[in-house]
Amino acid sequence: MAATTGTATGATATAPRSTAISRVVALGRAELTLLGRSKTALYMGLMMPAVMIYAMHSAVGAADLDKTGMSVAQVTMTGGFGFVLVFAVYQNLVTAYVARREELVLKRLRTGEASDLEILAGTAVPAVIVALVQCVLLVVAGVAWLKLGMVERPELLLAGLVLGTALCILLAGATAAWAKSVEGAGFVTTPMFLVTMLGSGLTFPLEIFPDGLARFCELLPLTPAMQLIRGGWLGGMSAGHTVQYLVTALVWVALGVFAVRRWFRWEPRR
Repeated sequence: MAATTGTATGATATAPRSTAISRVVALGRAELTLLGRSKTALYMGLMMPAVMIYAMHSAVGAADLDKTGMSVAQVTMTGGFGFVLVFAVYQNLVTAYVARREELVLKRLRTGEASDLEILAGTAVPAVIVALVQCVLLVVAGVAWLKLGMVERPELLLAGLVLGTALCILLAGATAAWAKSVEGAGFVTTPMFLVTMLGSGLTFPLEIFPDGLARFCELLPLTPAMQLIRGGWLGGMSAGHTVQYLVTALVWVALGVFAVRRWFRWEPRR
């Protein structure tokens, strides 16, 4: 009996412990399964960006783009990255966080090995994957179909995507705190969607705005990421503007971290 006990103890002691990456991957796999079962989430993540890009083409065509130095196709395709971030990441994640909170999933996960950061990141994995695939398709379509030319500065485009995705995840976590139910998630995301669509360069480039309004719009949450993405694909961004947008984006990410730590709710709202 003693020998058996010793063997069992030794086996327990040498049992492999899960790592942060494995826990995030496991949570992401479970969320990906749930995403595949949700027709609404799939529509928001896959179809809405394409619908908005198509609708935006007509609106941009009616604008005066002479001062921007960009064509309608260039404005539309680069703005499409913003719609992917807003719909596939931000809006889908707000709904996911609220749903998991109200179902007590988040509360149960916190009793296990996963840290708060791992839980939030694991929930975001499917949305990030969907957004990444759509962004790759945008570049392929723009280069091969619309003949927009190859990406001029891949490092800027990548930086814009990474910072924009991180910020959308953080904004989703902060916004989810204000939704009392899954049904209410669509309402609390509307202000952010409207402000971003009209002022962050998704629909109209900042160059067509009056100087004062353009400077204000440069300070909106997703504007720096959008400017980096547009400058990364089309080129022409100066070093000074690059540093400005990188710093502004990092400030917003830091504010997003603070907001999530301060206001994110892990239990249902009463």
